[in-house]
Amino acid sequence: MKLILSEEQQFLKDTAKSFARDKTPTTHFRKLRDDENTKCWDDSIWQEMVQLGWSGILVPEEFGGSDFGIAGISVIMQELGKTLTPSPILATSVLGVSAINLLGSQEQKEKYLPKIVSGDVTTALAIDEGNHHSPLDIEATAILKGDKWSLNGQKVFIIDGASADYILIVARTSGKKGDSNGLSVFVSEKNSEGLEISKISTADCRNYSNLKMNNLVLEGNALLGEVDTAGEIIEKILDLGRIAMASEMLGNTEEAFEITVNYLKERKQFGVLIGSFQALQHRAAKMFCEIELTKSAVLAAMHAADESSNELERLASLAKFQAGETLHLVSNEAIQMHGGIGVTDEYDIGFYLKRARVAEQIFGTSEYHQARYADISGF
Repeated sequence: MKLILSEEQQFLKDTAKSFARDKTPTTHFRKLRDDENTKCWDDSIWQEMVQLGWSGILVPEEFGGSDFGIAGISVIMQELGKTLTPSPILATSVLGVSAINLLGSQEQKEKYLPKIVSGDVTTALAIDEGNHHSPLDIEATAILKGDKWSLNGQKVFIIDGASADYILIVARTSGKKGDSNGLSVFVSEKNSEGLEISKISTADCRNYSNLKMNNLVLEGNALLGEVDTAGEIIEKILDLGRIAMASEMLGNTEEAFEITVNYLKERKQFGVLIGSFQALQHRAAKMFCEIELTKSAVLAAMHAADESSNELERLASLAKFQAGETLHLVSNEAIQMHGGIGVTDEYDIGFYLKRARVAEQIFGTSEYHQARYADISGF
C-alpha cells in the first residue's frame, strides 16, 4: 500500500493550505467564537469552499460531484485543522454524503446529493445515545404505522446538529440494543414536529447538539434504503468519518507542534533560549517521531478507504487511535512548554488543547479503537 499522495491529491492539499492561511487563520476562529455565531462556522466561507468543489468530493460525478475519494477530502481537513477552521465538511460532505450514497435509493441520491454539492443544504448524523461512542447500542425506535414511520428516543453529541437542514437518524426497527441487525437510517427535516433539538456548549466552541424524538412522524420514503439493513453500512460510514477526523486531528497536531517549536526558539529563561535545554529537545524529538508515525497511519487508512480494502476497519481504528494519542501528547506538551501563558486567551495554543479534548471523543476514544483493533485482529 502506497504511503504517498498522488499529484492531484498534493495539489488539493496545497490549495487547502493556501485557503486556510489566507481565508481562515486562527483569527477567523476567534471572531466566530467572540461573535457567538450560532452555527459556529461562516456561511460565506462555506460557499467559497463549495465553489472550490469541496462539498462534492465524495459525490459521484452523475450527481454533480468529483468522486475524488476520502484521501481528497482528508487532506483538505488536515490543512483546515491547522487553523482550527470550522465548517460543515465532516458532518455534511463526509458523513451525510456517505450515508446517502451507500444507503440511499437512486431517487434519494438525486434528491439530496446535488443539493449538498451546491451548498444549498447541510446534514448531521444522529447515532450515539450514551456518554460514550457505541454505535450498536441503539434504543431509539422507528415503528411503521400504515405508510408512515413513528420515531421515539434520544440522541446526543450530534456534530453540526444545531444548524443542519436534515438530520440523518439511526433508529432500531427490529432486534434489541447491541444487535447489528435491525438498524435503519431515516432523513428528517430539522423543523419536523416531534423533533426537539438543543444546542450544547463544548470547550472547542463548535456546533454540537442533542435531540429528542417524541412521536416524530416521517413519510415512508424518509427511510434510506432498505429496512433493518443499515448496521454494517453504518460502520463503514463511521470509518470514513474516523479517517477524516483523524486527518483533521493530524493537522491540529502539526500546527500545535510548530507553534511550540517556534516558542522554544524565542522564549528565554535565565538569559538562555529554552530550546537549547536538552530535556526539552528530547521531548520535542519524541513529538516529531509520533507525528511522523501518525502521518503514516492516516495515509494508510485514506488509501485503504479509496481502494475498498478489506483492511478498512482495522486501519481506520489505527488512524483514529494514533491521531488521538499523538494529539493528546502534543497538546499537553505544548501547554507545558509554554507555561501558564499557554492557557490564556492571548496565545492560540490553548485552542488546540481544547479542540484536542473534544476531538478525542468523536467516533470513539483511543481506548475504544485500541479494543476494536484488537478485536478485529483476533487478539
